[in-house]
Formats: sequence, structure tokens, C-alpha cells
Amino acid sequence: MNVADLLVDGFGRVRENVHAAVEGLTAEQLRTRLDDEANSIAWLVWHLTRVQDDHVADVAGTEQVWTGQDWLSRFGLPFPAGDTGYGHRPADVEAVRVDDPVLLTGYYDAVHDQTVRYLENVDDTALDRVVDEAWDPPVTLGVRLVSVLDDDIQHAGQAMFVRGVLERR
Repeated sequence: MNVADLLVDGFGRVRENVHAAVEGLTAEQLRTRLDDEANSIAWLVWHLTRVQDDHVADVAGTEQVWTGQDWLSRFGLPFPAGDTGYGHRPADVEAVRVDDPVLLTGYYDAVHDQTVRYLENVDDTALDRVVDEAWDPPVTLGVRLVSVLDDDIQHAGQAMFVRGVLERR
């Protein structure tokens, strides 16, 4: 297995978890928050997808799926085009209203496809390329990709947890 295969497998597992977290849910279940400070499944999946879209498009030098494939207008959220959900407060989480789980999985799948197309050409030497000098030490491609994968895994797991709670109610 090479590094491209490893990363594609990791992001493929995120895709499976995203689908498992949202498929078959109602609009009410997607937006349910376990308390006033908690994130909804809709927000968690939207956010993890936005971060992946933003970060992978940045390192790949491509346009984000969010704007390039017009998911921005399909979602109709009250945020600027570049918003990824980072730093959102409870009122922002509440504003992420999604009525159809297919909207969430459709956007994730489009981002996943673009991510895989990029990752298929990543080799070991590419992982050392500095992609963000705003940090000390500067962030390499390998660190950025693992960071995105880690964020995705955590948020997909959180969405699965919320789904489990909702299904037991």
C-alpha cells in the first residue's frame, strides 16, 4: 500500500460514516441538538465537509466544490461563501437547517470525489511540501491531510453518537 492508497482508504471510511450518520433521518432528526450548546447532525456533517472541501481545495490549488458546483445556493445558509463553521456559536449551529439527508451526502460525495482525485496523485515526497507558513513550525501537506482526516473522523463519530441517542429516544 502506498501513501495515496492509505489516504484514499482513510477518507473512504469517513464517507461510509457520513452516510451511516445521516441516511434515512428526518429533517427534525438532522437538526436536533441534544442541548442548547450541542451541535446537530446536520451541522456536524456540513462542517466536516466544508473543512475538507476548503483545506483540500487549498492544497490542491482547485476551486472548492461548495462554490464551484454551487452547493452554496443549494444549501441556502445565511453565511458567507468561505464559512466552514469554525468558531460557530449556538445560533449559527441552529441556522444550519437541512431538510433532506441526500443534500448532506450529495455534498459530501462531491467533496470526497474531488479529494480522491487529488489524493490519487500524492506520493511520499509530496507530503513534505509546506502548505501553510502561518504556523511554527510550518504545516506540511502530510500534516494538513492528517489534520483534516482527524477532524472528519471526530465529527463523523459525533454525528453517529447523536444519531444513536435519537434512535434510542
